[in-house]
Amino acid sequence: MNERSGENKQDKPPRKKSGFRWFCYRFTKRTFDIVSSGLALILFSWLILLILLIKWLEDRHSPVYVSDRVGKDGKIFKFHKIRTMCPNAEEMKQKLIEMGLNEADPPAFKMKNDPRITKVGKFLRKTSLDELPQLWDIFRGKMSVVGPRPPIPSEVAQYTEEQLRRLDVKGGLLCLWQIQKNRNSLSFNEWVRLDLEYIERQSVWLDLKIIFKGFFMVVFDRSGE
Repeated sequence: MNERSGENKQDKPPRKKSGFRWFCYRFTKRTFDIVSSGLALILFSWLILLILLIKWLEDRHSPVYVSDRVGKDGKIFKFHKIRTMCPNAEEMKQKLIEMGLNEADPPAFKMKNDPRITKVGKFLRKTSLDELPQLWDIFRGKMSVVGPRPPIPSEVAQYTEEQLRRLDVKGGLLCLWQIQKNRNSLSFNEWVRLDLEYIERQSVWLDLKIIFKGFFMVVFDRSGE
């Protein structure tokens, strides 16, 4: 009986949000995205340029990684970050999958000691500095500061109808599952569950909680590495 109740709860369609309070939340969220990302781009432009130079000197390849990601309502957009992997990372990824070395639940891919990550890349990932170019994606309205991490099209192609609900909102720089203590041991289904929980509970206070806790974890907490 409990299992059936759980299934019914999971299959229940999301509550459609509307009204003045929802409009105010969306307006506040977008305003915060524009102001915060714009200021951050100005303040950290020198750091971004320095990191790009260091990364280029490491292997003489483009320091910016641009990929297609799936955003709100399934729309494809160009996603930017500082490249942390070797130039032939995509080819290596397929070989690693074929060797059975994927440590995450498909369609996600993750390895604790990923051989594709360069020396500079390891530092950038440890400090989350590789994510800085996403400030531009936030400023131009393709992403938000808070929201589910935007997936790649090949992952979305394998989504169930329930998992597709992750695309009901803009992808974000920070999300609910990233502030969990055990975030690196979470299964893909648990990621989705937390993303859907965020979508259902969206509020200014929840966004602020994720932002401040996410900042604390980047600076002080290494438990998720």
